[in-house]
Amino acid sequence: MLYRENGQFKTSYRADQQIFPIRQDRAAILLILLIAFIGMPMFASEYLFRAILIPFLILSLAALGLNVLVGYCGQISLGTGAFMAVGAYAAYNFQVRIEGMPLIASLLLGGLCSTVVGVLFGIPSLRIKGLYLAVATLAAQFFCDWAFLRIQWFTNDSPSGNVSVSNLQVLGMAIESPVQKYLFCLSFVSVFALLTKNLVRSSIGREWMAMRDMDVAAAVIGIRPVYAKLSAFAVSSFIVGVAGALWGFVHLGSWEPAAFSIDRSFQLLFMVIIGGLGSVMGSFFGAAFIIFLPIFLNQVPHWLGIPIHTETSSHLELMVFGALIVFFLIKEPHGLARLWSTAKEKLRLWPFPH
Repeated sequence: MLYRENGQFKTSYRADQQIFPIRQDRAAILLILLIAFIGMPMFASEYLFRAILIPFLILSLAALGLNVLVGYCGQISLGTGAFMAVGAYAAYNFQVRIEGMPLIASLLLGGLCSTVVGVLFGIPSLRIKGLYLAVATLAAQFFCDWAFLRIQWFTNDSPSGNVSVSNLQVLGMAIESPVQKYLFCLSFVSVFALLTKNLVRSSIGREWMAMRDMDVAAAVIGIRPVYAKLSAFAVSSFIVGVAGALWGFVHLGSWEPAAFSIDRSFQLLFMVIIGGLGSVMGSFFGAAFIIFLPIFLNQVPHWLGIPIHTETSSHLELMVFGALIVFFLIKEPHGLARLWSTAKEKLRLWPFPH
């Protein structure tokens, strides 16, 4: 009875098309933002920030970018780790080679460089799709791994490919403590999530979904495949590039190309599949699932008093991931986001059956 829109009348098109048309949804989002921006900095521990919250936010942003490409446009990609690496190393070069470069500008310029690389490797999508496109994007992963290891200019002449950043500042304020880093990442994620949600509800978002559902029919009704596919690659690579820069600058501080290996690409793809394809909320669900599941699996044997080795725990984690991906692909292809939407629909009707 609490989740109803009775009496909430729409008197304009603008009110009818808002992101959260139901008052309860708007109140819930506002409450979540208040907890995230005010409650967490006051009560969370340093371990919670460093090990859980900051990685969750950055990986949510990366999964959001991948979801634009895979979930909304239907173009499969296995090179997300490479685009994160391009964003991280490009932002690093802007930061160290240009005196006085603002941190936010470096991060956004890193995203733009990732956009260029993403569009370049997205050109094959105009002719191929499916597994063939996946192999083409996989080439981006191997090429970027090789480039950042062998071309020392990218790493400021570091022979190992390892780079580091320090003394992060925004408008003269230092970004050093875990709380400051958390709020910095949270601000980026909030802005990009809002922009992405509005983008997929716009005309370009509808073009992406038309290409995903049936590209031939979309071309027949006047949608340009070149523009739709390459714009999806551009937007996705930009968001992923910014996430990669945040991962290197804020979370790691010092990194090498192995931090953006193919394992990272598969991890992000798992997030999108489990969280929900074609859903902004699903990107957050998937990231939370991937971040919290290893912690849960590590703690359950101790709670039950079952002795288990670390190697067994890590293998168990991979087995659970694989089983869940198969489960969601068969039973619920739209992932956790679909389950959440179904639960909301049930609440709107409860206690009545239909």
